[in-house]
Amino acid sequence: MTDHNNQQEKYEYLADNPNVKVMPIMLSLIIGAFFAILNETLLNIALTTLMAEFGVTLTTVQWMATGFMLIMGIIIPASAVLMQWFTTRQLFISTMIVFTIGTTISALAPNFPILLVGRLIQAVGTGLLMPIIFNVFLLIFRPHRRGKVMGLVGLVIMFAPAIGPTLSGVIVEYLGWRYLFISVIPFALFSIAFASKYLVNVSEVTKPKIDIISLVFSTIGFGAIVYGFSSAGETGFLEPKVYTVIIIGFIAVALFTWRQLRLEEPLIDLRVFRYPMYTHGVLMFLIIIMAMFASEIILPIYMQGPLALTAATAGLVLLPGSILNGAMSPVMGGLFDKFGPRVLMIPATLVLCGTMFMMSRLDLDTPVWVIVVGYILLMLSVSAIMMPAETNGLNQLPKHLYPHGTAVMTTLQPVAGAIGVSVFISIMNARQNGLLQNANNPTDPTAIKEAMVAGVELVYFIAFAISIVAVIMAFFVYRAVPKETEEQSVEEN
Repeated sequence: MTDHNNQQEKYEYLADNPNVKVMPIMLSLIIGAFFAILNETLLNIALTTLMAEFGVTLTTVQWMATGFMLIMGIIIPASAVLMQWFTTRQLFISTMIVFTIGTTISALAPNFPILLVGRLIQAVGTGLLMPIIFNVFLLIFRPHRRGKVMGLVGLVIMFAPAIGPTLSGVIVEYLGWRYLFISVIPFALFSIAFASKYLVNVSEVTKPKIDIISLVFSTIGFGAIVYGFSSAGETGFLEPKVYTVIIIGFIAVALFTWRQLRLEEPLIDLRVFRYPMYTHGVLMFLIIIMAMFASEIILPIYMQGPLALTAATAGLVLLPGSILNGAMSPVMGGLFDKFGPRVLMIPATLVLCGTMFMMSRLDLDTPVWVIVVGYILLMLSVSAIMMPAETNGLNQLPKHLYPHGTAVMTTLQPVAGAIGVSVFISIMNARQNGLLQNANNPTDPTAIKEAMVAGVELVYFIAFAISIVAVIMAFFVYRAVPKETEEQSVEEN
């Protein structure tokens, strides 16, 4: 037992070991993550180009986005067990190789089916990457230093999607859509080479038993939920094929949950929810995801519809907030390390709540600068809530639950994303259609714009109501102490 403890201590916090080069490890992981996440949003601007290039419909080309989320929802739950079966080095390099293969296939694709296959292979790599990175940083750094490090991860997560559409527009216009993939390949190869030289194993390989039934329930459950809600955004919830798939998904997730709680070696150990600050962090994370999607999906529709702004102008309006969010993530992480979560989260949730209420008052005469300021305030509050909430929650988990804690959070991201998009769009469309049906002239352009604005207002009012919950929760947060630290303190006393 002593030898085992010594081995654990050896790998516990590599940042304290002067012989370990932590910066190259971080650099290889962050470069890989940046370009994998950037690739998620790079294609958004190019969908119209791909429709013309391959002669496919909008419904077909949307699978480039829907299929990506679907594969991520399926693959992420398996990440916890994979991180216990393979070394950090093996898993990261393999993941980046898979991502690079998918990128190369997409770059050379002669037709749309091959392009889609390459895109789905990319999703496998991207889905596994974020759990690996979170787990590595938890194991490398002591709890009092994690906030700033997780803030760097937040910078990558937010900055890459922020510049994605702008960068994509330039590449597609001047070089062609294939360069969306070609330009990523050198950086992916560099990340692989860098990791091959510097990345060391930081986790313990225990090789737990893999429960195939859990894997089946997970695949069906999370895959069906993501697919069902993504489809609902296009056809509505009343289509039998939509609500049937969603019901099947929730039943499979319920069976998955029931089985995980009965197994000695679960695929994802849901006992992470026994730790109150972890549960608190997950709930805050979901609220923030919902608030973000209310803006990232609905605001461009509002700006390009009722306000009649061009797509390029709408993108530029959102760019300052997104860039500021990424830039402030490390700063907020440093403040979290110094002051704890309450000092950040209480004022940030109040700002979030006020911003959502302000957005619920949008109308046809709202100046563009109001949207710019509102989005900046929103993204600043997000940077002060999301990463601190996640880091604080993960800090409370004992070391053996790190892979499971990160797997749960990263699994919920595409699921919450798919649900958020479809629910908010459905609410907006229902409100808009309801008003148009009662209008004297439903085809009048002014009536259509006013109805759409009313739908946007309703979405933001619901987001405002959800943000009130976040304000209340912020008053109940406290700095989480890692379980090992608690046990060590009891033994010393």
